[in-house]
Amino acid sequence: MRKTLTGLLAAALIAGGAALADTQGTETYDMLFKGGTLDAVPRAATLVYAREVTNRANPEAAEAATGAVELSFAGETPERAVLRFTRGDSFSAIGAFPAEVGNPVVMYFLESLVRDVAETSGGSPFYIRNRLKESLVRSAEVEEVEAPFGGGEVQARTLTLHPFEDDPNRARMRGFADLAVTVTMSDAVPGWYHSLSAELADPAGGDPFYASRLTLDPGAAGGALR
Repeated sequence: MRKTLTGLLAAALIAGGAALADTQGTETYDMLFKGGTLDAVPRAATLVYAREVTNRANPEAAEAATGAVELSFAGETPERAVLRFTRGDSFSAIGAFPAEVGNPVVMYFLESLVRDVAETSGGSPFYIRNRLKESLVRSAEVEEVEAPFGGGEVQARTLTLHPFEDDPNRARMRGFADLAVTVTMSDAVPGWYHSLSAELADPAGGDPFYASRLTLDPGAAGGALR
């Protein structure tokens, strides 16, 4: 996973409510991959993101993927942000990334989404990843919202992508062509990302067919720190 995430991060870096005007071109990328988002986070802190996954086609895999993603800092030069996945008393390393670039949790979320969609739909992860990357430099829906956080609310923006909306292979994607990816961001929360979610609604109503969500945990002492 670390090697894959690092490669995707490098590719992304090279790629250059009241409703707001949709983003244009690289504005989508610039908002999602805002630089310096870890600069103000204390280096002794840990950001904790609750991870919830639902997949009616593969409930066992969804259960195994539900847990928490923790971001901490390695005492090294250059400084690195370290991600690991925890579930109960067990944990597994995800990878370490340059802290000055920004919060790598967004890349973990997107790469996990690529894997889930590929495994569930039977599609090529390379094709799915490329379509997702293309959506990062297209216009996207943006909305100003008030997001719940730490017993109150913070001013935030949501950005929503429909990466497969105009895909020529929609009919072969087993419903994932209608996937919606929504990221909620705010300067008022540590690390910029309040939540990141992807959802495939059930056309018949009821619970989503597939959903993946990362949500920043405010923590007992406030500040989303543990």
